[in-house]
Amino acid sequence: MPGLRRDRLLTLLALGALFSADLYFHLWPRVQRQLRPRERPPGCPCSSRASPPAAASRDPRTRAHNFSRAGPGAELESGGSKLQALFAHPLYKVPEEPPLLGPEDSLLASQEALRYYRRKVARWNRRHKMYKEQLNLTSLDPPLQLRLEASWVQFHLGINRHGLYPRSSPFVSKLLHDMRHFPTISADYSQDEKALLGACDCTQIVKPSGVHLKLVLRFSDFGKAMFKPMRQQRDEETPPDFFYFIDFQRHNAEVAAFHLDRILDFRRVPPTVGRLVNVTKEILEVTKNEILQSVFFVSPASNVCFFAKCPYMCKTEYAVCGNPHLLEGSLSAFLPSLNLAPRLSVPNPWIRSYTLAGKEEWELNPLYCDTVKQIYPYNSSSRLLNIIDMAIFDFLIGNMDRHHYEMFTKFGDDGFLIHLDNARGFGRHSHDELSILSPLSQCCMIKKKTLLHLQLLAQADYRLSDVMRESLLEDQLTPVLTEPHLLALDRRLRIILKTVEGCVEAHGEQSVIADGPAQQSAPDSGQTG
Repeated sequence: MPGLRRDRLLTLLALGALFSADLYFHLWPRVQRQLRPRERPPGCPCSSRASPPAAASRDPRTRAHNFSRAGPGAELESGGSKLQALFAHPLYKVPEEPPLLGPEDSLLASQEALRYYRRKVARWNRRHKMYKEQLNLTSLDPPLQLRLEASWVQFHLGINRHGLYPRSSPFVSKLLHDMRHFPTISADYSQDEKALLGACDCTQIVKPSGVHLKLVLRFSDFGKAMFKPMRQQRDEETPPDFFYFIDFQRHNAEVAAFHLDRILDFRRVPPTVGRLVNVTKEILEVTKNEILQSVFFVSPASNVCFFAKCPYMCKTEYAVCGNPHLLEGSLSAFLPSLNLAPRLSVPNPWIRSYTLAGKEEWELNPLYCDTVKQIYPYNSSSRLLNIIDMAIFDFLIGNMDRHHYEMFTKFGDDGFLIHLDNARGFGRHSHDELSILSPLSQCCMIKKKTLLHLQLLAQADYRLSDVMRESLLEDQLTPVLTEPHLLALDRRLRIILKTVEGCVEAHGEQSVIADGPAQQSAPDSGQTG
């Protein structure tokens, strides 16, 4: 009997010790974090990740993404949100020109778009039912229904001639949330990879798009996103001997590009979010594509891996693997179908040679912009100014791979350029590729709106690296960028402003800074000193 009592006493003491350890190491630190002042030390990318600043909204996603809700009188206090203060600045409240007057300024006619999407949902339901019947599978899932309030539908309906989404849109934050959390119902190769039909010539210098291994995922609300898996660790830099056209595509670059584009007030990058994807449950088990199913395997380390179609024929090192099932990736929201909203794909006038030794004319002729300005549509519309906006964006992220740009045909020559495919950005934080800025340095033109935003982001209260760091904290894959990449943004911003300053000194402010949307009063020769 005494031995039994002693055993009970020891059991109680052990349980008490476990409870005390849990209280000390888990519960008490949480209480401390809730009680301490909510400040974020400058320069620290991880502090206050779980608790937003006191001046911010209680919902961190509302604070980060519904940026238009910051009060007009908000002031930046010590430890406050620089991101909120930035989006509360008058520059982000200025009405955009030209004003939106009616349905012709929206990309889609809502009723036509909804009819189209209902037909798409009905066709998907029929094909899914046939697929199940062919495999003798019983599905208890009800047919999909198109919901008007679905975030991807509202995103599509909100696209207008000013950008992919309005500043005040509440649906962007909802779309990011849905892409992060909604289950997938199908997975497939993208259309350009399907066009390869598995063919791959590994002797080619520039590999087909299949090398980059991207998949189309569809979610339970019928929305679609382009999935790009993780290929590089955050702290890996692109080797200096790599050509830009053989560099890996980075999932975190897609996520960071969306946040930067929004901070610059361009709103030309589709909403993009990071997500941990279960490659077995969310890709392999939902795909109907037999080729995609066939390229899955289990590695010697017991991780689930899969290939792209083209590398499957060539080299196995292009496979990506989960850990053992979970894999990081970016999800970029799909734009409306080309059947509803045709897009024009145009070669970039500053396209690179994509050969090992070739040079394009703009790389050899410092007066190249004079030629461009004589060619339609760069001679009359705001297209050239939009090209320069795109070059500034690409220089900040270090993207040398902008060979084409796309735009919606409905908005004509003055329509905005869509900044798609940014995964080759943020490759080298230690190098600033000045040739990316050639449209700016050769043409010596810049929109006044763009310049004002850049000057604001160079100020200490709205420092670009700080607001980017804060914006990226809300992504599931944080830290999205390493600190050297964030600091490189500030350095490159100073280079851009110095380039503009040189242009103004050489040609005068009136010739360099375009005040209106389509002002084309640039000097004949834009070469700076």
